[in-house]
Amino acid sequence: MLPLRYNLRNLVERKGTTIMTATGIALTVAVLVTSLALMFGMNAVFAGSGHPLQVLVMRESANAELSSTVKEESWQVVRAFPGIALGAGDQVLASPEGMQIINLPSLENPAGMNVTIRGMLPVGRMMRENATLLAGRWNEPGKREVVVGTGIAQRYPAAHVGQTLKFGRGSWEVVGEFVVGDSAANSELWTDLSQLRGDFEQAGGCNSVLVRLESASAIASFTSAIEGDQRLTLSVTPEQTYYKELTKSSTGSFLQFIGFFVAVIMAIGAGFAATNTMYAAVSRRSREIGTLRALGFSRIAILLSFVFESICLALIGGVLGCMIALPLNNLSAGIGNFQTFSEMAFKFRVTPMAMVMGLLFSVTIGLIGGFLPAWSASRKGIVAAMRDI
Repeated sequence: MLPLRYNLRNLVERKGTTIMTATGIALTVAVLVTSLALMFGMNAVFAGSGHPLQVLVMRESANAELSSTVKEESWQVVRAFPGIALGAGDQVLASPEGMQIINLPSLENPAGMNVTIRGMLPVGRMMRENATLLAGRWNEPGKREVVVGTGIAQRYPAAHVGQTLKFGRGSWEVVGEFVVGDSAANSELWTDLSQLRGDFEQAGGCNSVLVRLESASAIASFTSAIEGDQRLTLSVTPEQTYYKELTKSSTGSFLQFIGFFVAVIMAIGAGFAATNTMYAAVSRRSREIGTLRALGFSRIAILLSFVFESICLALIGGVLGCMIALPLNNLSAGIGNFQTFSEMAFKFRVTPMAMVMGLLFSVTIGLIGGFLPAWSASRKGIVAAMRDI
């Protein structure tokens, strides 16, 4: 086999073509890694949402809380079903929750963006044990107060502790900021259910009922009981499953598709660039190839040497592409959702897996782009190669 320094020296000797080809590959890899960072960031938000023992009870055929309605009498029936867990003071862990969309001016759009406000009773916050206050205090029942998720506080200047928001029938005081891991709850405002009903003229009932079951085995029986009760016309969805489904209906999924599509198109162009670069290298180094063959190096050694050189060239671009995408890590952004009609905050995650996939993508470009020129080099006869100028 040819020594590796032979190929590395040739890349250094051809600085101009190496830089141009590597730059093209770098941009391709940067687009791919950015798309992966978007996907991993969105998945982290939705994967971090929900409790394994909790289910959402919604109107039959409703695919989102916003489009669902659960009547007051239905909610009272639901909370009486067996299998529901009990909290402190033997309180039934079933939370009726209302949802509305309000408009707030954001950093990117001063005209306003849609965000979700969730109304709940104290039991609703009790069922979200991992919700932690970052500033201020929790809202009090019966008062026109809201607490905002950290994703809202970061992107909406008006939604800070101590400020006043205007929506519904009047003003609401922001009394606290909370965080719930990396979940979708960070993109919500929370308030008292009764106050939310009053402002949006809802006489009673709710959009959904969040229920915690005693065990995983109780989920199936509870679901069968609810969906089999002809009085209710309700359906049951595991909370984690519900949030995973929201991923498919977000604009982020469309952006991922566009990103991957653009990356593939750019990869084809980068592959052609790598092919042209290696063909030019083969043309200029015909005498070298003839000399190597005369020294006893086999055709397969020549083939592998040129393929390796093409892969090294692509890897340079791959590393550069990862470096271009790396500053996006933990960058906050927002995406719309077609089911909730509101914005969801998330952070780009340029994970080691994203960078490894980017590097493998660059290696693929180098392998495909370099094979034909390498094959051409390996087929050159010794005498013909030595005569080429």
